[in-house]
Amino acid sequence: MARKNSPEADFDRRLLLAMGAGGAVFATLVARLSQLQFFEAEHYRKLADENHIRLVLAPPERGQILDRFGRPLASQRQAGRVSVVPERLDDPEATLLQLSKFIDLPESRVKRVLEEIQTNRIRRASFVPVTVVQELSYEEFARLRVRAVEMDGVDVQMASTRSYPRGRDFAHVLGYVARASADDLTRLAEGRSPDELKTFEELLRHPDIRVGRQGMERFAEDWLRGRPGRRRVVTNAHGRPMQELEQDPTNAAVAGKDLFVTIDAELQRVAIERFEGESGAAVLMDVASGDVLAMVSTPAFDPNSFVNGISGKDYAELRDNPRSPLYPRAHGGVYPPGSTFKMVVATAALEAGVVKTTDTVRCGGSYRFGNRTWHCWKKEGHGTMNMHNAIKHSCDVYFYEIARRTGVRKIAEVSHKFGFGETFVLGMTGGRSGLVPDPDWKLKARGEPWFEGETLNFGIGQGQLGTTPLQLALMTARIAATGGPIKPKLIGFGPPSDEDKMLDAPLDPTIMEIQKAGMYGVSSEPGGTAYRSGDLGLGGPRLAGKTGTAQVRRISAEERAKGIRGGDAIARELRDHALFVAYAPADNPRYAVSVIVEHGEGGSRTAAPVGRDILAAAIRMDSGRTPVYAKRASAVTPSADGDPV
Repeated sequence: MARKNSPEADFDRRLLLAMGAGGAVFATLVARLSQLQFFEAEHYRKLADENHIRLVLAPPERGQILDRFGRPLASQRQAGRVSVVPERLDDPEATLLQLSKFIDLPESRVKRVLEEIQTNRIRRASFVPVTVVQELSYEEFARLRVRAVEMDGVDVQMASTRSYPRGRDFAHVLGYVARASADDLTRLAEGRSPDELKTFEELLRHPDIRVGRQGMERFAEDWLRGRPGRRRVVTNAHGRPMQELEQDPTNAAVAGKDLFVTIDAELQRVAIERFEGESGAAVLMDVASGDVLAMVSTPAFDPNSFVNGISGKDYAELRDNPRSPLYPRAHGGVYPPGSTFKMVVATAALEAGVVKTTDTVRCGGSYRFGNRTWHCWKKEGHGTMNMHNAIKHSCDVYFYEIARRTGVRKIAEVSHKFGFGETFVLGMTGGRSGLVPDPDWKLKARGEPWFEGETLNFGIGQGQLGTTPLQLALMTARIAATGGPIKPKLIGFGPPSDEDKMLDAPLDPTIMEIQKAGMYGVSSEPGGTAYRSGDLGLGGPRLAGKTGTAQVRRISAEERAKGIRGGDAIARELRDHALFVAYAPADNPRYAVSVIVEHGEGGSRTAAPVGRDILAAAIRMDSGRTPVYAKRASAVTPSADGDPV
C-alpha cells in the first residue's frame, strides 16, 4: 500500500483527476454528438442543403381566354427557343454570327444580346442563360437542334409562349401580352409587401413570363397570371446549377385561371369577312342578356407579333398606316351618329310633350332658321311628314323642327338614358365616352354660349355629338327591349368589373313601340331607306333598322349648287361615314346590331347590307344559345379580389 505522501499516491491521485477530466470531456462530446445527431440533425441538414440547394422560380402557365362556346382565343403553346450561356462562350460575337447563318438574327438583336452577356459577367452571373430568340420557326428549331451540339454554350429547347390562334379577329378585344417593362413592374407591384415584391419582380423578369398590355389581357392580368412555384436545384459553391432534384408538389406552380368572353368566335369571323377589307366597326348584342356576341374593329393588327417584341420598323408601319389598325373602333372610335340618332330625338320630343305622333312638318328640301338655311338630304324634299314617316324616310327637316321645339337640354338628358356619353369598360382598355354636348359643356370647354342653331345639328346626329359603335348597339337594344334595362357584358366568366353600368333609366314603353314601328318602316315598308335590306334571307324573319350618314366635311353652297360630289370624284378620307343600326327578328327582338363603314357614304348602300348579314348569321348560328360557362359561372361566387371562393 502506498504511503499517503509517497510518489505512488501522488501519481494515483493525478491519474484519477486526469481520468475524471477526460471522462467529463468525453461525456460532453458524446452528449453534444448525440444532440447534433439525434435532436438537431434536421436543423443542420437544412442549413447544409441551403448551401448547395436552391429553390429556383417555376413560372406558371397563363390562363386561356375562350369564347362563349369554349373555343380558344388566347392560349399557351410550346415554341423553340435558343439561348446562350455566357461562361461557356469564348467569343460571344462569333457565336452569334454563327447562329445568324441558321436563323434570322437582326443586328439590333445581336447588340442587345451582347449587352446582356456583359451585364451578367459584371454581376458574376455568367452561368445565367441569355435568350437570343424567343420563338423559332419549326425549320429554324430543327436546324439548330442538329447544329447546337457543335456550338459550345448554345442551348436550344422548347418553351411556353402566348398564342392568339385567331390573330386579328380579336386584337382590340383581347389586346396582347409582352415582356414586362419598368412601367409594368411599377404598376403591377403597387400594394405588395416587400417580401411579395421580391418574388413578384423575379417572376415578371422570367423569360417565359408575359404581362397584359392592352385589352382583356391587361384588365384580367391578376386572374390570368397564376402563381409561381419553386424547383429544387443542386448548385455548386458559385451558385451554378448542377442537378435538378425531385420536386415538392406543394411548391408546384399554379396555372392562371381561364377566362370566358361572351363573344361567339364564329360570328365574329363572319362579321369581319363581311366588311370585305373596308375600315369600320360592328357590335352585336343579345337583347335579353346584354351579352356582346360580336365586337369587330377592322382593320386590326396581329397580337402574336407583340408577344416576343415587335421591331421598331414593324410598329412604325402599324402606327403610320392611314387605316389605323391600332385604333379600337368598336368601343374607342367616336363618330357622329347621323340619322341613327333620330329615334333618340323623337323620344325626347314625345317625353317633353312638344309634339304628337300625328303632328306634321312640311319638308321642301330645306329649313330656314335665323339667317341660315339647313338642308335635307333629299334636295327636292319629302313633302308632309309625321313622326313615323319622318323616321322611315329619314327626313332631316322634320327633325330640325322637333329638335328646336324640344331643346338641347332635353335631348341631352334622353341621350344619357340610351348610354351616350358613358364609358363602358367591359374588361377592355381604350373605351371612350364620346360626347353629348349641352350649353354647360360648351361654356366650360370653349367659354362660349350655346346657339340655337346648334340644336338643329344635334337633332340629326351631327355637330359636336360623338358616339361609339358600342353605344349605338346599346341604344338599339334598349329600343328593341321596349325600354327595358340593359347591362352589357363581355366577360362571361372571369374577374368582375366594378365599372360596368346598368342602363335602366326609365323609358316609356309606349314611346319605344312608336320608335320600333318607325324602324320597321325603314326596312319593311316601301320607301323606307333600308327597304332592300329588311329581308334576312331566312324564309320569314325581317329586321327593323335605321340608316345614317355622318358628314366628314362641310359642304359649301357652291358645291351644293353644282351637285354634291361623291364616290371616286373625291378623296376617300373626305367621303361620309355610313351607319346602320337594327334588331331582329322584328316581331320578337333577340339581337341588336350597329355598323359603321368609314367613308362608306350611304348607310343604306354599304352599312345596311353588312348589318343584315351579321344579324342573319347570328340567328342562323343561334349565337345567343346557352354558353358553356353558364353552370360554372352560377356555381362560383367571386371573392373581393376576383378569385373564386
